Amino acid sequence: MSANRPAAVVVLAAGEGTRMKSSTPKVLHAICGRSLVGHVVAASRELDPEHLVVVVGHAREQVGGHLAEIDPEVRTAVQHEQNGTGHAVRMGLEELGNGGVTLDGTVIVVCGDTPLLTGETLKKLGDTHAADGNAVTVLSAEVPDSTGYGRIVRDENTGAVTEIVEHKDATDAQRAIREINSGVFAFDAQLLTDALGKVRTDNSQGEEYLTDVLGILREAGHRVGAAVADDHREILGINNRVQLAEARRLLNERLLTRAMLAGVTVVDPATTWVDVSVTFEADATVHPGTQLLGATHVAAHAQVGPDTRLKDTSVGEGAQVSFTVADGAKVGPGASVGPYAYLRPGTDLGPKSKAGAYVEMKNASVGEGTKVPHLSYVGDATIGEFTNIGAASVFVNYDGQAKHHTTIGSHCRTGSDNMFVAPVTVGDGAYTAAGSVITKDVPPGSLAVARGQQRNIEGWVARKRPGSAAAQAASAAGQESDGEQ
Repeated sequence: MSANRPAAVVVLAAGEGTRMKSSTPKVLHAICGRSLVGHVVAASRELDPEHLVVVVGHAREQVGGHLAEIDPEVRTAVQHEQNGTGHAVRMGLEELGNGGVTLDGTVIVVCGDTPLLTGETLKKLGDTHAADGNAVTVLSAEVPDSTGYGRIVRDENTGAVTEIVEHKDATDAQRAIREINSGVFAFDAQLLTDALGKVRTDNSQGEEYLTDVLGILREAGHRVGAAVADDHREILGINNRVQLAEARRLLNERLLTRAMLAGVTVVDPATTWVDVSVTFEADATVHPGTQLLGATHVAAHAQVGPDTRLKDTSVGEGAQVSFTVADGAKVGPGASVGPYAYLRPGTDLGPKSKAGAYVEMKNASVGEGTKVPHLSYVGDATIGEFTNIGAASVFVNYDGQAKHHTTIGSHCRTGSDNMFVAPVTVGDGAYTAAGSVITKDVPPGSLAVARGQQRNIEGWVARKRPGSAAAQAASAAGQESDGEQ
């Protein structure tokens, strides 16, 4: 934690974001498993501020409800009318004041649509602000192309910021400047409060501009400085879906780079997507076309992918999961899943177990070494250790009104095309015959056979389908059989 702990962080999240062309408020659009404003709140929390307030406006109930879910300690201030950034900050400070808070120290103001901003960069801003003794410090960045941005103009001797010039108002010399304003600031709390009361609205928009505070403080003889972000991409704001996709790509790239540097093999980063909450252990491998979402964890020596989507799923050491969709599942050490498996919530695969090709599981506990190799549905079930479930088996768990449980013991061998009509129990070491519909409990060590007797009606095709291809084939087969005799 920095010694320069801010008194408050104010997050501006009141805008409508019309260029998103969405019924969802802009700051609630998500990338990498977290909303835009959620990313900003998380970065702000890394500073351990005494107070964190988010200014909401458009769709304030929806945004406020989201904030209460992701960070219950966040305070919200309402900007009922969109009267500019200065007005928004003033609403945030008034909310704190109404709660009996007296600010003394640094106030950092950030934008709620800058999801790439890191806590490390905000810390640098706060440290620079304190070290230079500034009244206000601008977070700036040097960009390859500064067209359209406000330029940071500095005093050549002191390095202090003398003004921020918008592109349309800049001279040719100023337009050559590549250092731009991010819209993120650190202020002395008392000076900010006083200056906000002096901001005027005699501009084309009739709004209170936060940037006017810089001029007010500078004219009063206070120093205005800047801290340059190490990566200019951190300050990118989101205004439309194109920028949203670009931010998602950049953040995903950052997350994968961090994982690879920590010892994870990502075979094709361009087709691998992860959420910020995903965790890995060294020597895990992620193959192409894989999405890892939510609280997913991949242990050492596990192989995930290709073409796999895991959400809130843990993959144990040395497990292999390929061509699989899983949500809320546990895959034990050394287990094998896929190809083309679907693990639904509540699935718990034990060590060295298997959920093979075209297997679907839900609310199922599978013991160590047990195999469900292919073409089966296992729902609401407990299966013991070292059991084999035959192909095309269905655990019939729903009677139209309620779900029921099936229990299969350890060291069982169930035949192909079995139906287990729950509630039913198959005891340890039992067998069931292929094609059986199991409706009664099977004692341990028993063989259950539940199928009708086969009856062959000879000559049926010739009588019922005369002249058909089947009849001709049967006739030829009969002649060949007669010839062999």
